[in-house]
Amino acid sequence: MSDFLEQLPIVFDALNEGFLQTLKLFVITLLGALPLGLILSFGSMSKFKPLSGLIKTVVWIVRGSPLMIQLLIIYYFPGIVFDNNIWGSGLDGRFVASAVAFIINYACYFSEIYRGGIQGVPVGQQEAGKVLGLSKTQIFFKVTLLQMVKRIVPPMSNEIITLVKDTSLARIIAMQELIWAGEAFLTGSRGISGQIWPLFFTAIYYLVFNGVLTILFGKIEKKLSYFKV
Repeated sequence: MSDFLEQLPIVFDALNEGFLQTLKLFVITLLGALPLGLILSFGSMSKFKPLSGLIKTVVWIVRGSPLMIQLLIIYYFPGIVFDNNIWGSGLDGRFVASAVAFIINYACYFSEIYRGGIQGVPVGQQEAGKVLGLSKTQIFFKVTLLQMVKRIVPPMSNEIITLVKDTSLARIIAMQELIWAGEAFLTGSRGISGQIWPLFFTAIYYLVFNGVLTILFGKIEKKLSYFKV
């Protein structure tokens, strides 16, 4: 028992460091993937067939292949094929490569959610906007966008909660995120080895994080309840 109490602050210090990396990857992924996904959705709905065909193909490939494989390819491909490690060495390089992989992956998923939300708004409402003399830009922001947001919140919240858990995949390229920090105490970290109990605390971190997000998205849905779709 005394050993456990002595190890507890050491473990939590390591887990906090790992969680900060997880949180940073989560935030940067959202900041990059949310706008990029919207751009991709516009491209996939473009009337210019070569552009829409190209984007749909890219989205199909990214959504159809494991994120773990994408992480490995993005991190190792430049160094192996071009003999140029563009990401740099150390934790910072691994983090940048992870962020790029996550942004591309989730932007493709978000683009399909955006597309479904935009196309789900009745065409008649857009036509009504034209009758009222609104421009295409005004129709999008004043008619389509508001209703699209209401439609996409539930599927978007599911993807974002999945993102929290998917950040653990970054450990495949040795990025020291939350699970990496917890698992390290099995093999030896900071003078502690052969301990599995730190992994149970990593689960608590994820549960609390996802619980906060679930409450947040629930409040957002209530605020958007004035749209009866």
